[in-house]
Amino acid sequence: MAIYGEEELRALGLRHCGRNVRLSRMASLYGIENISLGDNVRIDDFCVLSAGLGGIDIGRNVHVAVFCSLIGRGRISVGDFANLSSRVSIYSSSDDYSGRTMTNPTLPPAYTGAVHADVTLGKHVIVGCGSVILPGVRIGIGAAVGSLSLVRTDCHEFTMYAGTPAREIGPRDRNLLALEAALREEEARAGNGDADRSAR
Repeated sequence: MAIYGEEELRALGLRHCGRNVRLSRMASLYGIENISLGDNVRIDDFCVLSAGLGGIDIGRNVHVAVFCSLIGRGRISVGDFANLSSRVSIYSSSDDYSGRTMTNPTLPPAYTGAVHADVTLGKHVIVGCGSVILPGVRIGIGAAVGSLSLVRTDCHEFTMYAGTPAREIGPRDRNLLALEAALREEEARAGNGDADRSAR
């Protein structure tokens, strides 16, 4: 994967760019002034991040795999240690499909009925490949979404979901919190990070 160098990243005009960001040169970023990337973020080839006024805020140690899309006018927030597998699509905007209004962004807003709502993924969330997350969804800390799922309602923390639409299938282990604490302690000892940094 061909990635931007550190100086090139600073010159892109991101709202915020953390340390050790690995951004593919083949990713597309729109509304870049509204995009924030935390430390140790990796964004792979052919991803599209299209931020409206709400912005896109990606925490630390987040992986956004190949062909993911994060799109919309509402805010999209991805918490620390989250993982978006390939071809995940997150939308903070959606057209009205009823026929009462016209659709697509080439039209004046007065002719469309698009809905815009913030989407929030908590820390340690994992979303399986090909899944779609719709506007207004909140996915709680430590929740897991299986591949090819359609998420249109909120997901509880440390719970696994799958299906179309996504349904609860069971609990998720909380051991990853102990691993996070150990990692932060190791970073603090090494002086390579701020162990007290608040979670996104």
